[in-house]
Amino acid sequence: MTLPSLYSVFLLPALLMVAGCGVNEAPEQTSDFAVLAQSAEGYTSARPGYALEFPRDHGPHPDYRIEWWYLTANLQDSNSRHYGAQWTLFRVAVQPPGAHQPGNAWQSSQVYMAHFAITSPEGHVAFQRYARGGEHGGISRSGARNQPFAAWIDDWVLSSTGSDWLPMAVRAQQGNYSISLELASDKPLILQGDAGFSQKHPAGGGSFYYSQPFLTASGELELDGQRIPVSGLAWLDREWSSQFLQGEQVGWDWFSLHLESGEKLMLFQLRQRPGDFQTGTFRHGVLISPQGGKTLLKPEHIIFQVLEQTPVAGRNLPMRWRIELPQIERILEIGALHSDQWMNVDFPYWEGAVTVNGSGPQNSGRGYMELTGYAAD
Repeated sequence: MTLPSLYSVFLLPALLMVAGCGVNEAPEQTSDFAVLAQSAEGYTSARPGYALEFPRDHGPHPDYRIEWWYLTANLQDSNSRHYGAQWTLFRVAVQPPGAHQPGNAWQSSQVYMAHFAITSPEGHVAFQRYARGGEHGGISRSGARNQPFAAWIDDWVLSSTGSDWLPMAVRAQQGNYSISLELASDKPLILQGDAGFSQKHPAGGGSFYYSQPFLTASGELELDGQRIPVSGLAWLDREWSSQFLQGEQVGWDWFSLHLESGEKLMLFQLRQRPGDFQTGTFRHGVLISPQGGKTLLKPEHIIFQVLEQTPVAGRNLPMRWRIELPQIERILEIGALHSDQWMNVDFPYWEGAVTVNGSGPQNSGRGYMELTGYAAD
C-alpha cells in the first residue's frame, strides 16, 4: 500500500465494456466497492510464503488480477514553496489466465490505466489515460518490464536510467502541465508486512507489497506553462494481488510519511461498512529507520482520531487527523496541504500532499494521504 485507487482499477473492466472494448460482462454489484471483494477464482492468489525476487518482481504479474507502480513526491522550489506530485500506473487483467487466447493485441486481457497529478500552493490538477497491453502496429502503447525497468502509457513513463533499477526517472505531460523528476537512493527496498505479504483483513487475505521510501527527487514541474525547478523526497510503492477486501470493508485511509528524523512511517486502516460487525476493521503500520530497519506496529496501538472534516466534491472528508502510536511513543497531527486535492478522474478519490506536525523531528514532516470509500452527501 499504498492502497491506491483500487476502486478505479477494479471498475475499469466495466468502463471498457461500456466503451465497447470487448471485455466480459461485469458481475452484478450491490455497491461501488462490492467488486473489490470478488472471488479470485481463476487468478493466482497472494499468500504468505512467496519469496519476492528482484529484478523479477519489478515487472508485471499477469496471473494476478491487479497491480500498480505508484509514486508520490513531496517537493519544494527555491522559495521553499511546497508542491506534490503523483504518478501511478495500474495493470488489470479483465479475464483470468487462460480464459481467452487473443487473436491480436487489440483483444489483450491486460489493460493499463495511469494517473498523474500535481499539487501546488494554489491548487491541484489530475489527469488519466487508458490503453490495452500488447503491441499495436509494432508499437506498445502501455506495459511494464523488469529489466531494464520501465512502466508506461505513451509518454507517461517511469523507468530506470541505467543498468540497475535505480536511479530512475519519471516523465508525464498533459497540455501545459508536466512532471519531470530524477529519482535516486542508496537505501534498501522495504518488504512490507510479513516478508512482502501485506495482510488486509483480520481473517487473512491481502497482497504482495514492497516500497522504496528513501528516494530523493529533483527536476521540474510545469504548471499552466510555467516551469518550476523543484527538489524533495519521493516514495515508490509496488503491489499486486487478485482479491484485496472482504465484503464488509468499504474504504480506507492511507498515509506515507517522511519524518524530519529521517524515518519513514506508513499507516493504513481499512474501514468497515456502517452497521456491520467489527471483523472488517483492519489497521496496519510500520516505522522504518533511516537505515531501513522495520518496526511493525501492533494494530491495537494505532489510534486514529479525526480532528476536522471538510466538504470536498460533495463529501465530508477528514482533512486533519491526530494519530497516536503508544508502542513507539509518537503523537502526530496530520493535515492536508490544502483540502481540494480531489482526483477528479473517472472513478474519483482524494489523494494529496500533507504536513505532519508534532513535538520534535520524530513527529514532524511531510507525506501523502489517500482517502476512499466516503459516500457523497
